[in-house]
Amino acid sequence: MDLLLLAKAAIMGIVEGLTEFLPISSTGHLILTGSLLGLTEAKDKVFDIAIQTGAIFAVILVYAQRLKEAVTGVASSPAQRRFLLNVGIGFFPAVVLGLLFGKAIKAHLFTPTVVATSFIVGAFIILWAERRPASAVRIHSVDDMSPLDALKVGLVQCVAMIPGTSRSGATIIGGMLLGLSRKAATDFSFFLAIPTLMGAGAYSLYKERALLSLADAPQFAVGLVTAFISAYACVRWLLRYIANHSFVPFAWYRIVFGIVVLVTAWTGVVSWQD
Repeated sequence: MDLLLLAKAAIMGIVEGLTEFLPISSTGHLILTGSLLGLTEAKDKVFDIAIQTGAIFAVILVYAQRLKEAVTGVASSPAQRRFLLNVGIGFFPAVVLGLLFGKAIKAHLFTPTVVATSFIVGAFIILWAERRPASAVRIHSVDDMSPLDALKVGLVQCVAMIPGTSRSGATIIGGMLLGLSRKAATDFSFFLAIPTLMGAGAYSLYKERALLSLADAPQFAVGLVTAFISAYACVRWLLRYIANHSFVPFAWYRIVFGIVVLVTAWTGVVSWQD
């Protein structure tokens, strides 16, 4: 057993869990960390996507009661049916556009300039969203969302196909700009992550199954477990944080990280080509 490889897998899992649900782009952080650790092979890209499942299980645990109510009440409660329908509607655009344009985006947009620009532009959008008047908020709970609201957030999520944008950032900040409260936008972003990231992980594992073998199981297991633990801590912290704080600090972090991307690419420290 390669203990060094398992240690690297643990580090990658921690990075995934801490960044997946914050508006700071987990993909960008995984690329930077993976490059510094020497994890840049095709199999490592599959690993990066697969360990998202560990982070998703953390969301399922945090929202277990809400999800249980939705599943058990689907036959008797119109509100629960609408909730599940909204999640499905929000998930649908990512499936369609991902299958149509995912390969082209990977081939042409994964450059240091695009990644850094996405970080920095996203930061200014966060600052703009946080300056909106309180009167702009019209939806205070995910239960108040209409199917059209869900579709709009789902379309915004597709912007995250551009590397460096952040899926969480796109859905949370996009949701806020569409009239959702910070809490409602964050909750719906988490619910939307469940089918989106689990689907992406399953599809990646199936498509690249020829690269994997039983010998990779310990590495993937360590990554999944550490991603789950760090994501669980992060999600619980974020839900407490947004009760009294804005996303402005994350905007400034994105600006700094965008500069880091440009500097590491220019100096050759990180290979940002996928």
